[in-house]
Amino acid sequence: MTVSEPATFAPLSRQSTAELIADRLREAITRGRLLPGQQLGETSLAEQFGVSRGPLREAMQRLLAEGLLRSERHRGIFVITLTEVDVHDVYRLRKAIERVAIEQICRGDAATAGDAAARLAVAVEAMAAAAARHDATAVADADQQFHQVLVACAESPRLHRAMRTLLSETRMLLSELEDAYPDLGEQVAEHIALRDAIAAGDRVAAVRLADEHLDDGARRLLARRAARG
Repeated sequence: MTVSEPATFAPLSRQSTAELIADRLREAITRGRLLPGQQLGETSLAEQFGVSRGPLREAMQRLLAEGLLRSERHRGIFVITLTEVDVHDVYRLRKAIERVAIEQICRGDAATAGDAAARLAVAVEAMAAAAARHDATAVADADQQFHQVLVACAESPRLHRAMRTLLSETRMLLSELEDAYPDLGEQVAEHIALRDAIAAGDRVAAVRLADEHLDDGARRLLARRAARG
């Protein structure tokens, strides 16, 4: 992953809250503008956001609770670094959550298979358009959107909450994977196949395709890390 320019933030309006600050920090972390292991300075961030330290600290506490930041006593707060163990854990949990979502959709316990496929098609179309213009970052964004919609179609608040942090961590990892697919159309094809299996209500095929897609992503990521040493 290439080193990004230092993240800077525009001041917030007076109506903004700690939640909005958390959203901006979360986006900067997941997109690699705040790098793994980077320390967050309260004074600098408060000045950039144009807020006092109170709402900034509340925002950082939210991200600590989500697991995107870590606190070291007497040192400060840092962006997490996802290890190989973390990669395996994230993808293993995602597989479990997406299997449950697919099963609920295909059983008709939540959104119907047809409704889910229609909602997933929006993300697939965005991914295909991004691949056509060779925009790996936009492909990664559409990938995230697809899986977020998939779990949302299960209509389970608990699944949604569990998936939210996993997707934030996954987006951090996808920043490392943006150049791991020589042919971006390969990613598009994988998601089209999964959408089609869901549209057909084929639970077995959909679970298999989802598992294969996630296993492939984890393999590519770890291979790139190994190649970088």
